[in-house]
Amino acid sequence: MMAKQISVFLENKAGRLAHVTRVLGEAGINIRALSIADTSDFGILRLIVSDPDKAYEILKESGFTVSETEVIAVQVPDSPGGLAAVLEQMSEENLNIEYLYAFLGTSENNALVIFKVEDIEKARQAFTKRGIKFLDEKRLYQL
Repeated sequence: MMAKQISVFLENKAGRLAHVTRVLGEAGINIRALSIADTSDFGILRLIVSDPDKAYEILKESGFTVSETEVIAVQVPDSPGGLAAVLEQMSEENLNIEYLYAFLGTSENNALVIFKVEDIEKARQAFTKRGIKFLDEKRLYQL
């Protein structure tokens, strides 16, 4: 149920984001989802890509500061209040969400949301118990 997210530290300079995406594109790696958190001096680009192991190596070789993080891709009902219902269930299970962002694809008529949680095993058990569906990494990378 876990997926690999690639995080890239970027200085806030013109062309840095373009360079990352160019490097990945030239390596044949497709970006499936992304998020950027920034300050005035730097940003953290978080990516779900078609081949995270290759992306990690290519970006490292290209001089980027890169890390890999385990995240969860959760199927959320694609309807008003769908995300709120999942978040409320997570709250009831006392699951701490560090951050989340939307995934561009959909699965089985649901929206997909990427969650970084404090305790992935606890989240897996809670999701299973409550019938919250999630995608394994193989399916996620192929969407």
